[in-house]
Amino acid sequence: MSISGLFLVIFLLFHMVMNLAAVFSTRAYDMICEYLGANWYALVGTLILALGFLVHIVYAFWLTLQNRRARGTQRYAVTDQPGVSWASRNMLVLGIIVLLGLLLHLYNFWYRMQWAEIVGDPHAIIQGSVLLEELFANPLYCIVYLVWFAAIWFHLTHGFWSAFQTVGWTNKIWLARLQRLSYVFATLIFVGFAAVVVWFYVLSLCQGACA
Repeated sequence: MSISGLFLVIFLLFHMVMNLAAVFSTRAYDMICEYLGANWYALVGTLILALGFLVHIVYAFWLTLQNRRARGTQRYAVTDQPGVSWASRNMLVLGIIVLLGLLLHLYNFWYRMQWAEIVGDPHAIIQGSVLLEELFANPLYCIVYLVWFAAIWFHLTHGFWSAFQTVGWTNKIWLARLQRLSYVFATLIFVGFAAVVVWFYVLSLCQGACA
């Protein structure tokens, strides 16, 4: 689970940087989307990414069930433990929110771009920048995506450093450093994704005012 989590962390960083390109140049963003269309390397990458998500999700539920079976009917007497973050106690719930947001995101973007190209329906294919402009002109979608990003932030604040701890790439000195770094990284990811949503929403307001 830790290895798949670190793999997904790298993907999140790549995806965030890719999305930020749309803020500076929609043409550049569309070129990236075209490069990552239904080409063989993009399809292979999509399959590997899907496998990484699947492994991470399956292990999350399996480990949760293992923990509950080990405790049996006995639950923790103290739920507010010093030094234990809220995110670490609610990783499964946060993971479910992240998963639901991912399914929505796949429908809004992957299904209408790469999948449309795979099945060969030219009328269904929409440019990435057009999707961003249409989707985030809707304030409801903006709120949903920002909530999703917040869940990812909480998930990363615990998952990032604990993944390194689980695979043994840490010690007493580096554990504290990685815990602080996890907040920096999670905030960087949140701000990067949220900036795209806010940018296109503000852009839609400006266009509406000019019209």
